[in-house]
Amino acid sequence: MTNMVSQTIRVGKKFAIHLPKKVVNELGINEGDILIAQTKKDEIILRRVESKINLIKPWSKIKPEEVEKVGEEITEQLLK
Repeated sequence: MTNMVSQTIRVGKKFAIHLPKKVVNELGINEGDILIAQTKKDEIILRRVESKINLIKPWSKIKPEEVEKVGEEITEQLLK
């Protein structure tokens, strides 16, 4: 994070808050990202959790069509 972005927001129904676009863009937050909320005295700290799925490198590349073909072959062998 290079710049500090500050903007006033209002707490909505059921205590919902909407993150300002400037904040979302600055932090690279996307829909579906997970955030951790922490409190420190009179502050709320939100931190984005890096998804472990994004950190895992695939060990193999396979297309859905290939998976389907193998599944059909196994089914045929089981039915014999």
